[in-house]
Amino acid sequence: MRHGDKINNLGIKKAHRKALLSNLSSQLIVHKRIVTTLAKAKALRTHIEPIITKAKNVETKESTMHEHRIVFSYLQNKEAVKELFTVIGPRIVSRPGGYTRIIKLGIRSGDNAEKAMIELVDFNETYNNTQASGSTEAVKKTRRGRAKKVETTDTAVEETSTSEEVETTESE
Repeated sequence: MRHGDKINNLGIKKAHRKALLSNLSSQLIVHKRIVTTLAKAKALRTHIEPIITKAKNVETKESTMHEHRIVFSYLQNKEAVKELFTVIGPRIVSRPGGYTRIIKLGIRSGDNAEKAMIELVDFNETYNNTQASGSTEAVKKTRRGRAKKVETTDTAVEETSTSEEVETTESE
């Protein structure tokens, strides 16, 4: 029985699972997004979120060498640890959690496995830019999905020019 056993074993032994998650974590940190199966992506999310939190907390702590060593024991990759503490850590300081996003990509044709892309949320330029530009240039839409007809600026210009003409004729 597996009462209370919440870890996804992924059908492999513990040493293999540890190596797999270590390699996936390193590649996610270096490349900022990877494509894998949905089950591995979900297991990776639970594995990497505490590691990223350790990198985030370095900004507030004095001793960072201990945190570097702890993270290295999980990742076993010096370049990934350096990238995590120098690039990713400072960028996610204000985020309270939820550093990764999983997007389902459909099924793989070879073995019918569900594919998913897992990415770091703060490093997706597409979503971040559309939200920022969308908020500044919000297009009003009706309930039926059509864009509202906006009055052209020509009518506004005509109104101001006629009011100026009226003022000039009154003053003469």
